[in-house]
Amino acid sequence: MEKAEKIRKSYIDYVLENGQTPASFYAFAKKLKMAEAELYEFYTSFESIEMDVWKSFFDQALKTAENDPTYQGYSVREKLLGFYYTWVEVLKANRSFVSYSYRKLPQPVAAKNPQELRLFKEAFFTFAHDLMYEGRESKEVIARPYIANKYPEAVWLNTLYILDFWVKDTSRNFELTDTAIEKTVNTGFDLMGRSIVDTVVDLAKFMYQNR
Repeated sequence: MEKAEKIRKSYIDYVLENGQTPASFYAFAKKLKMAEAELYEFYTSFESIEMDVWKSFFDQALKTAENDPTYQGYSVREKLLGFYYTWVEVLKANRSFVSYSYRKLPQPVAAKNPQELRLFKEAFFTFAHDLMYEGRESKEVIARPYIANKYPEAVWLNTLYILDFWVKDTSRNFELTDTAIEKTVNTGFDLMGRSIVDTVVDLAKFMYQNR
């Protein structure tokens, strides 16, 4: 286990056992049997540790999804579904910490844009931009003027909705979260894909250009 991962794991264990962050970086370093200066080589605050924890959940989920032999053959819609289902499995394995960390974030999270999720958000936006580019290439996503560049933001907001839903989900084995994932992703791609409105606009353009 690399040292940064060991620090993250020790931090998670501490807050779950004590219901709060350590009293100081010095006390935490002492618990890790590290010099405080050495700890600062990896993290500068407890907030920075939580930022890296949230990003590590994303990294683990994406790596697991992409390592599935069938993933590369998926449509863009299926890739996002596959990521979400895998991500929720990662969150399940860390539910106590995720619930602890999420519930102390300023609410509503989507509006407050908390610092703890910054690294996760940046990594997710890269993933979402890649998906949208692939979707435009495959015609699953229509590059509409003015709004197409907002698609990654919309997908991020959907991610926060799923996270909030899952934290509050009390259904057996989080079955309602699975339903929420399926419905929101399918609705999103139905809206981003070609629709009757696009057909009407194309017809109007044709009629105008050939009047």
